[in-house]
Amino acid sequence: MRKFIVIWFGQLISTTGSYMTEFALILWAWNLTSSTTALALVGFFSQLSRIPVTLFAGVVVDRYNRKRLMLLGDTVAALSTIAIGILYLTNSLQIWHIYLVTSINGGFSQIQQLAYQTSVSLIVSSAQYTRANSMNSAVHYGSSIVAPAFAGFLYPLIQLPGILLLDLITFSVATATILFTRIPQPESATSLESIASQLTFGFRHIWRQPQLKVLLLTSALFWFAHDLGGAVYEPMILARTNGNAQVLASTATAAGVGGVIGAISLSALSGSKQSGSKQRFRGMLLGFMGAGLSKAIFGLGRSPQVWLPAQFCSSLNFPLISSSKQAILMEAVAPELQGKVFAADELLIRLVSAIAALMAGPLADLVLEPAMQSNPIFAQILAPAFGSQTGAGIAVLYVLCAIAMLLIGIAARTLMPKT
Repeated sequence: MRKFIVIWFGQLISTTGSYMTEFALILWAWNLTSSTTALALVGFFSQLSRIPVTLFAGVVVDRYNRKRLMLLGDTVAALSTIAIGILYLTNSLQIWHIYLVTSINGGFSQIQQLAYQTSVSLIVSSAQYTRANSMNSAVHYGSSIVAPAFAGFLYPLIQLPGILLLDLITFSVATATILFTRIPQPESATSLESIASQLTFGFRHIWRQPQLKVLLLTSALFWFAHDLGGAVYEPMILARTNGNAQVLASTATAAGVGGVIGAISLSALSGSKQSGSKQRFRGMLLGFMGAGLSKAIFGLGRSPQVWLPAQFCSSLNFPLISSSKQAILMEAVAPELQGKVFAADELLIRLVSAIAALMAGPLADLVLEPAMQSNPIFAQILAPAFGSQTGAGIAVLYVLCAIAMLLIGIAARTLMPKT
């Protein structure tokens, strides 16, 4: 685990810097536009570039040096941060620049993440898959604790350029941990298949295995509902608090604390114990249900007194979801094939996420928000639960998505594998 922990630490530091930049850009974009659609489109353009890249990423990761691909992704991310800083300092930064830079960075980030994911099974033993993946979940949630607090405190003092400079420093830490750590490279599987056949290999491999097919389809449904609601999460908080950045940072921190505790608990409980696919699949579905229920409560809330504990409880579930799924895939797929299979899974998830992000803004801004403000029948039915002030329509969409997540977890239990 030593090699893994070194690289993991670098990813934790780098992700913290990236989340600080993301938080600062959210505040900048909201102050500029006050639009749910504008913020949702940031997520859409990030996913949009990942879709075609993911189509080829599996073949690339299985064929080329994964360490170099990870370094390439970090380099492009650093260049993207520099580009945003230059635009800001020259008073040229506009919302479409964020869309463009996010799109470029998203594509290379997809290759970097896939190279990292497929290297885990070469660094740790199969008995440690769940623990390693739970630690990877802690990267996201640990950064979510520190980054909003730091960014919220530092943004008034050093503004966006200062946050971007800190982000670049954290990139250098991640790059150093990769450069000075030996990452095993699997033997490249020679193939006489055509490029088209290789690109579809991941889907065909999954479709031949009923367990993986159910895993793929269930995950896609869950993440569509999750990302449809997730695209309006930040606008909902900002709309209901008159743009209060501290409340938004507090909810992000609560999510981070919940995620870290969930990841640490999962890592401690898993230890060296080898779980079967049935237990892992059950764990994933329990995570679906727990997250859906918590998010429904979150959406019904109108103050931090409800949001913070609900967000904490929601995030407890996500390390279980991601770790269970990744462990199932790692166990079922040979290391030399994981790039193409993981890419197929990622491609479908990115596709549904992009569709969700594209739908979320117009649904909130053009349908549900006006309905809660002016449609008497609609408002009469839902106003007691959601209110009628700004943000009520966004909350309706968020709760509907949360209920869908809960129902997907319940329904999918009937499809659990036999072993």
